[in-house]
Amino acid sequence: MTATAVTTRPAAPVRSARPPRRAASRTLWIWVFLLPTIVLFGAYTVWPAIASVGYSFLGWSGYGPDRPWVGLANYERAFSDPLFWRSVGVTLLIIVVTVPLRVLLGLILAVFLNDPRLPFARLLRTAFFVPVVATTAIIGIVMNFVLDPADGPVNQVLGALGIQPVDFLGDSSAALWSVMAVHFWKWLGLTLVYWLAALQTIPGEVQEAARVDGANARQRFWQVTVPMLTPFLVVIALLTIVETMQIFDLVQTMTGGGPYFATLVTEVYIYQQAFETARPEYGYASAIGVLLGVLTLLVVGTAAIVSRLVARKGADR
Repeated sequence: MTATAVTTRPAAPVRSARPPRRAASRTLWIWVFLLPTIVLFGAYTVWPAIASVGYSFLGWSGYGPDRPWVGLANYERAFSDPLFWRSVGVTLLIIVVTVPLRVLLGLILAVFLNDPRLPFARLLRTAFFVPVVATTAIIGIVMNFVLDPADGPVNQVLGALGIQPVDFLGDSSAALWSVMAVHFWKWLGLTLVYWLAALQTIPGEVQEAARVDGANARQRFWQVTVPMLTPFLVVIALLTIVETMQIFDLVQTMTGGGPYFATLVTEVYIYQQAFETARPEYGYASAIGVLLGVLTLLVVGTAAIVSRLVARKGADR
């Protein structure tokens, strides 16, 4: 009978289920510093959004205790309101015109500004991004002076060239295009930053390998850069759509929705119904706000779904 030696190993130390005191203290301080943000976000974003849903079922002017329940009457009124649909149409027109231009031009500029051989690349990036950090309301006020038909700088230049003054913000056929041009100029730098960040994800070795294989600049762009940027294209386009829907401050300061409702976007129409009419209709404005919120959520949901599908397709390849 042979004896077998049994080797015993020391038992592994039992780890305590409770986190160390230092980790617990760190977690506590994280929540302490996050608390002001959570409180302010809840008070000024979450609660107004929830309250607006409740107000949308009331025939409330926004003042006084009289808040009669009207059910879906505000929503029925919105669907039959021609000005509401006009505001939706103006908003969609701004999206259709400016979003493709911002995404395309932002990509072209990003490709050039991402080239390390370009002189003053950092200065040019800063120049494009400066309008983004400027306050939109201030830009709208300044543009009222710049585009003034009497003595604005733009019309002074046109007069010097022998061209009749143009009432950019007072002519219904020119006002919306003027607002879109200012909006495009202000936010182009943000789309440019999105693309620059996306281009940083492409390894330099890939571009260098394509260059060694004899691919010219155009071939490298279409066969290397564009395929690797496809997931970012979807996300950037949808982010740009959401940003374009939030154009209230620029339109309000430049035209106030006029002339003759030519620049009446949905956000401005909500503001008018709640605060600028002789008899404010806060319940009706809340209903329109809820409809706009639903539209925004649909856009964000579409962005999430499309982004996931594109990422999954790229992983399968």
